[in-house]
Amino acid sequence: MHVVATAGHVDHGKSALVEALTGTHPDRLAEERRRGLTIELGYCWTEWPETGEVAFVDVPGHERFLTTMLAGVGPVPAVLLVVAADDPWMPQAAEHLAALDALGVRHAVVAVTRTDLADPHPATARVQAELAGTGLAGAPVVPVSARTGAGLDDVRAALVAMVRALPVPDPAADVRLWVDRRFSVRGVGTVVTGTLVAGTVRRGDALALGGTTLRVREVQALGRDREAVSGVARVALALGGRTDDLARGSVLVTPDAWHHTDTFDVRWTGPGEPPTSPVLHIGAADVEVRFRPLGPGLARLSLSRPLPLRIGDRALLRDPGRREVWRTDVLDPDPPRLRRRGAAARRATQLVGAGGTPRLADEVARRGIAHVDHLRRLGVPVEGADGPWLVDPGVARALAQRLPALVAEHAAAHPLDPAVPLSVLAAGLRLPAPELVRPLVRAPLRVVDGRVVGEVTGLPDGVRRSVEAVLRDLAAAPYAAPTADRLRDLGLDERALGAAERSGLLRRVGPGIVLAPAAVDGAVELLRSLEQPFTTSAARERLGTTRRVALPLLDHLDRAGHTRRLPDDRREVVARQPG
Repeated sequence: MHVVATAGHVDHGKSALVEALTGTHPDRLAEERRRGLTIELGYCWTEWPETGEVAFVDVPGHERFLTTMLAGVGPVPAVLLVVAADDPWMPQAAEHLAALDALGVRHAVVAVTRTDLADPHPATARVQAELAGTGLAGAPVVPVSARTGAGLDDVRAALVAMVRALPVPDPAADVRLWVDRRFSVRGVGTVVTGTLVAGTVRRGDALALGGTTLRVREVQALGRDREAVSGVARVALALGGRTDDLARGSVLVTPDAWHHTDTFDVRWTGPGEPPTSPVLHIGAADVEVRFRPLGPGLARLSLSRPLPLRIGDRALLRDPGRREVWRTDVLDPDPPRLRRRGAAARRATQLVGAGGTPRLADEVARRGIAHVDHLRRLGVPVEGADGPWLVDPGVARALAQRLPALVAEHAAAHPLDPAVPLSVLAAGLRLPAPELVRPLVRAPLRVVDGRVVGEVTGLPDGVRRSVEAVLRDLAAAPYAAPTADRLRDLGLDERALGAAERSGLLRRVGPGIVLAPAAVDGAVELLRSLEQPFTTSAARERLGTTRRVALPLLDHLDRAGHTRRLPDDRREVVARQPG
């Protein structure tokens, strides 16, 4: 399907021309028929052999309904601009053209209508001159009379050529449907319509409205029920769920695929500087905003309500009082906060090279650290990304340089527990996740059991003297581990014993049971000299110790793979592996 919006001054024949092209009048309301002007958005469609289905969104031309006009044009990639031959170049035609140019519409056909009432050549020349300074320059300008049919085939041929040249959207893209109508149908419930720009909507799909999930109960396009519709297309969706907040300007999106924001940075162009409180038009939405300049052509916009935006989105700023519009390109939907004096100018410097085209390397460099899921929601292609977190190389170097000082600071404050948990270092470096610390570790630092340790440092003097006393006791009886009372008298609590073990001076084989490291290794050879398999009692006698020490030592050797416990509670020493 192809979708084309109309544009042009009131009473220049937009609806009449669309009716002549499709055989259907787009105005839906009795008031519209009575007054002869479009008030709300109108829709009709046809099917041409060369293109297939073509839908027209007919917009109002009266100045009072400009917001409605922009709601209809906003999501549509192509336009039929209508100018009457028997009228001069009118204000609404100029305003519509400025809006189309600012919104980035680049596919257009201009119909000079009512040629049965006036010579079309002056109007044609004026239109071409007005188009010359816009992105629609070179669009075909075709004289036509909807009443007599003269030129109708030429308009149709120009439209066929235009829609055939339109880019084909991605049917697998994330859905973002701007709602331009909402109504209720008896027996069906809430129905919304909009222009689906890309992606696919299927019956049974879930779509998100802010934090609310709605279910697509039925899908209809061009008056027919469908199982699925892919953009670009005019769609009507019957929705189930809490629909109280649905209205024109609401946005339905693929759940968890979009970043909703009420603050974003933009590049703008237009006549002078926008006012402090303009209106933002994007898709079918119009939202009050606060305009804060950052630098030449750069600004931060704060919305009165969040919208799902991506880098490269095109929007329009409008000053209703002065009837002026500004083109707006979204550069960053998730900008950093401006906290300090001069932050706006520094932010402008960061954005100087941003053109609204999302590039992975540029966005990582600008953010320093980013998660690929967040970048994807911002519209950044993340194919080829290495891991869930991406860190700019310059930022990684700076963080790695800070790491040794943090480890040393922690070791000084905790001499008995100098190894720093990754989570503590992440907090100190203001990193969003502990796993980001591991790639920053450089020698002599190393990661052991989820902690970062530096160079081995000596134990505090008091702890070292106590450990030396234990080792003197063990020298005479290697397996007579000191009792809890002896350890307490020496001031060796669990933290001190842990520090001694990390220093390689003691080995804890069980709760409160410490031996010299050499004794633990030597126990295997002593047990190997026993008849295999051996009992716990035999092991205790061979080691010259008590059950208090023998049981945890044997369990330790089992866990280390030096001994094997058999079903009858006897053990055997595991044979050495050859080589």
